[in-house]
Parts: sequence; structure tokens; C-alpha cells
Amino acid sequence: MASPEPVKFLLVDDIDENLRALEALLRRDGLALYKARSGIEALELLLEHDFALALLDVQMPDMDGFELAEMMRGTGRTRRVPIIFVTAAATDEGRRFKGYEAGAVDFIYKPIDPLILKSKADVFFSIARQHEQLALQKDALAKAAAELSGALDRLQAHTDNSPLAIVEFDPDMRLLGWSKGAERMFGWTAPEMIGHPLADLGWMPDSCIADMVALFSASMADTSHQRGHDTVRCRARDGSMLDCEWYSSVLRRPDGTPVSLSVQILDITDRRRAEETQLLLIGELNHRVKNTLASVQAIATQTLRYTRNPDQFSATFSGRIQALARAHGMLSDRTWQGADLMDLVRDQLRLGTIDPARLQASGPRVQLLPQPALRLALILHELATNALKYGAFSRPAGRVVLEWSVEGEQLQLRWQESGGPPVQAPLKRGFGSTLIDSSMKSDGGTATVSFRSDGVVWDLAMKLDGPAAPGAERTGRLAAAPALAPAREAQALDGCRLLVVEDEALVALELIAVLEDAGATVCGPARTVEEALEMIEAESFDAALLDGNLHGKPVDAVAAALTRRGLRFAFVSGYGRENLPAAFAHAPVIGKPFTPHQLVEIAGSLTRREENVVAFPAAAVPR
Repeated sequence: MASPEPVKFLLVDDIDENLRALEALLRRDGLALYKARSGIEALELLLEHDFALALLDVQMPDMDGFELAEMMRGTGRTRRVPIIFVTAAATDEGRRFKGYEAGAVDFIYKPIDPLILKSKADVFFSIARQHEQLALQKDALAKAAAELSGALDRLQAHTDNSPLAIVEFDPDMRLLGWSKGAERMFGWTAPEMIGHPLADLGWMPDSCIADMVALFSASMADTSHQRGHDTVRCRARDGSMLDCEWYSSVLRRPDGTPVSLSVQILDITDRRRAEETQLLLIGELNHRVKNTLASVQAIATQTLRYTRNPDQFSATFSGRIQALARAHGMLSDRTWQGADLMDLVRDQLRLGTIDPARLQASGPRVQLLPQPALRLALILHELATNALKYGAFSRPAGRVVLEWSVEGEQLQLRWQESGGPPVQAPLKRGFGSTLIDSSMKSDGGTATVSFRSDGVVWDLAMKLDGPAAPGAERTGRLAAAPALAPAREAQALDGCRLLVVEDEALVALELIAVLEDAGATVCGPARTVEEALEMIEAESFDAALLDGNLHGKPVDAVAAALTRRGLRFAFVSGYGRENLPAAFAHAPVIGKPFTPHQLVEIAGSLTRREENVVAFPAAAVPR
């Protein structure tokens, strides 16, 4: 702490010996003595210094002590300096009165008694020190007040800008404070709320008020209670109900008696809704996944029942799974809001096994709900597959006309074949016919087949959720879909070394099995980004098949490492193109689930360094 400034006394006398005597008697630590030999010198010193006491000789030439005192009282700077007159002359009452009128606080008579002088000087020295301490305290208080004001301003700003509603109650549950956050959250202003009891505000349901008052009263009565947390439903000014979390704390006096209850309120209405939505989505996802798995199980079982050998089963089962997967991908693109009927028809051309010029499809725009869309996708696949195997598409001149119309809320479809081999009604009903019939009936519809001499005709009817889109255009012959290169022999990958990067065990086994059956040597599988990077640095291979992500991690680093080594690769993913690394848009995408033909064809194109690598359409890739 810095040493205090010295206290200053002014000594005024025209005789040097008197000044030296006063100086000798008054000298002490912390005291600075200034000497003047005339009134003029004294006035000059008074203009430069702040004095705690002035000892003035009464008898001086030119300007006596009384005149100097009167001049001091006439100036604001020196008006409050205490004055003690020092005189050798006997002072009558008149002169004494004149001295006090001039501003004196006391008289000291010559010869000076040292004890009296020191005693009186000590009083003014102590007063000066007290004034100094008071000034320091005043400055400290002013600084503390400024800091407190700044802190209160910051607190008020935080309170006003906080997303929390901050509310304060007195021990009788009368509202003391209502923040800007509370105004924004609930709609009432502070003047409308402050001063009213909780029960009179209409802010909380009546059923909650008694419980809350009892809880708050117990919190205030419990001296060990500091803060609490409760979930409360509150009413907003517009009548809506908000789910809120209340964080309360009791403010107390030093003796423990409660002053008020401060409550910070968090609106968790959106969070509650999000949690409920999340539970609903999880339940819905669980339901859909199990339904999908049950559908796959049924397709596998029924396909096995109606096929004669493993090769036929593999091709038929894979085609049906592909049809189901493409329909799922289409629905995911539309966030499971439904699918357009014409898009389902176009999807049958994605694999390029049907010549679009031989299929004529027309009808109004029809939006199907998710489940009917999935069933109709399988139905269209069965119709196209049967036409390829036994019907119109099995002959070069064969044609198919697919037409639909909407009557009220009923969708009518007709699949009519012509130009195929002679038609005979089958002796035994196959799985395809059974699937079509049962699928239509599950939607409250019907399926009728006619084996005419010029070709098979299917008439399908199903109930729609609503009428067709008004004014929708009818679509005629379909545009050609990108065709795949013709299938190669079984040993299309002889001598090729391929890296497989895949974290799903069953998918990795399928990839390896298909590639090895085609004659390739497989490295891997690498199941993590780190394993993949190590294998890329340590081993030699011709190309790679890369999963879209590995255990939830992006594969950009793996794709970059392959690119640096000049190795081509294809993504094998359930994601669409837009969800894969944008920097590697040149890489083809094999959608999951895939067919052996797709896998071998793209793997072969990678190892052959073909410029135009086949990329299966993103719309056909399930997400």
C-alpha cells in the first residue's frame, strides 16, 4: 500500500526566529511545514497547496493576520482552511470577535506554551488524516459502486437476452421479478405479472398451483435447501401449454431467513416433441425393418418353393430383391411420402434388360402411398420377368402395353402382351401369379389374368388414397434407359487382384465370393479406415471396391490414398451419390443390394481401364 501524502501546515510570521520556533515545536512524521514571511507569500503558497491548518501571526506589516484571514475566506479554494491566530498582544473581546469573524477557530498567545500548541495541532493533524481516509473510502466506494453498477448492468443484459425465463417470488408466492425472457416465452409483460400472487396469474393450471406453492414453501422453510429442479406445465398468453423445467434457488439473509425464491425456467416443449418423435421414428423404423426382413424371408421361401435348381433360385431371388430395393430407394428419395406410378414403371427399365421401345406405358399421374408402391413395384417386376421368360419380351417382335386410369378413388391397370409365343394357360399356378393376386387383395383390390391367343392380359384394380393429380399429362412411350454392357463369361476377372474395403461381414463375404467366382484374387476385407490405409501402402492390387463409410466414419482418406497410387475404385454403398465424397464423383457406384452381374461388370471395367465406366443410376441405389 502506498504511503499517505504528508499533512501540510502553513506558518505565517514576519520574524524568522518565530517561524523557526514554530517549526521546531510542530515537527513530526507525516507533517510538512510551509513558512511565509508576509501575507503575500502566504497567499502564493495557498494557491499551490492544500493546507490542513494555517497558523497566522496577527501583527505583520503591510497585511496583518486579520486581513489575510479575510482574504482566505473570500476565495473558494482557501475558505475552509482552519486558522489559528498567534499573537503577543492582549486581546480584548472586540479583537477576539474580529478574529473569529475573520474565520479563526482559535487563538494562541505568546509566549507560546509548547503543550498547548502541540495539542491543538494534533487535533487538526488527526482531522486531516481522517479526511484523507474518508476521501480514500469515498473513492473506493465510488469504484465499488461503479463495478457493482456494471455487474448489475451485465447481469440485466444477460437476463434480458437469456433464452431462459427468470422469475422471482417472495415467501408468500407473490411475483417479484419477471425477465424479458419470461415475456418472450409466455407473452405477458412484467407490469402485468409483478406484484400478483401465483394463484391469481392464470399462468399455471389450477391443479398444479397448490402442489407448487407447497413445494416452494417447503424449500424456503428448509434451511439446507439450496436449489431444486421440477418439471411444470405452464400456460402462455395465447392459451398454449408449454412443458418447462424449473430450476429454483432460495436467497436467504445471513440469519437463514428466506428473502425470495429465484426460478430459471427452460422451455422444453420442442425437446419433448423431438423425443416423442424420435421414439415414434424408432418404433416406425423397427416396424419397417422387421416388415422388410419378413418380406425378404417370404420372397426367399416362396422363390425356393417354386424353383428347380440353385442357379434359377439365385437369379429369381436376386431380381425380386433388386426390385424391392429400388422401390425403397425411390421412397427414401421422397422421404417416404410415396412414389409416382410412372417412376415405378421407369424403374423396371433401369437394369437395361427390357428394351424401352417395346414397352408403351401411359396414364394419368398417380401418387401411391409407400406400402402400395412397394407391392406394385414387385408386381411390375414379376410381370416384366414373366414376359422375358415366357411372354412377349422373349421374342424380338413382342410388345407390351401398360395403361392405367383412375375412376373415383380406384386405380385400374392393364398389362397387355402381344407378339410373343403362343399362349396357354399354365397347369400349375406359379409364385409370380400368387404374389400378384395376394398383393392386390392386401390393398383391397383385384387381379385378373386372361390367357388370350395373342398374349397374356392382366387387369389390376386397387384403391387409392385420393384421386389422380388434376390436369396431369399422360405419358406415352418411355425414353431409353442406359444399357449395360453385355454380360461376360464366368471367369471375367481372371488374373485380377482386387481390394475389398467393407465393414459389414455378410456383405464382405458376398463380395469376395462373387469376385472369386469370376476368377479374381481378393485382398482383404479391410474393415476400418486404418486397415484400408495400411493395406493400400503394403499390398499390390489392380483396383478396389470401397464401402461408402466404415463404422460411421467417412472414407475420403481411403479414396484419396487410392487416387494417389493411381488405383481406380468403385463405391459399394447403400448411400446415393450425393452422400458420397464429392471430390471423387468420377468413381462409379454399385448400389446395395447388388447383383453378381453388376459387381463383375464394374470390377472388370475398373481393371480394364475403360474410359466410360458403367455407373448404375443413383435413383436405383437404396439410401
